[in-house]
Amino acid sequence: MGEQAVTGEAGATPAPAPGPGQAPDAGAIEGGASSRTADIVPGPGGVMTDEVGVVTGELTLRTEYADGQVALRVQYREADEWYAVTGGRAPLADPAGLDAVHTIAVGLLDRPEG
Repeated sequence: MGEQAVTGEAGATPAPAPGPGQAPDAGAIEGGASSRTADIVPGPGGVMTDEVGVVTGELTLRTEYADGQVALRVQYREADEWYAVTGGRAPLADPAGLDAVHTIAVGLLDRPEG
């Protein structure tokens, strides 16, 4: 499973320590929001995005929290462009739930064995 990186506001509760193979963090999100990232390899169907359709291969998944919403984005590893995961936005009342949402998203999308 992919590993996680963390950004966030000062004074935020730190996330678990990253493991081997951690993807570099994409940086702070505008407005001081929090995010988590992980390198993933989706199954044969790839990941559907709003902007470019299906993306496949080695990707980085970013789970973002801002203004009571959580959103999933992907990019080709080490690329500059991020794409919104289709259907990957939902309300999240408590920002403490970001780690759980990210863990679930990685579990669903990281399918290197198909």
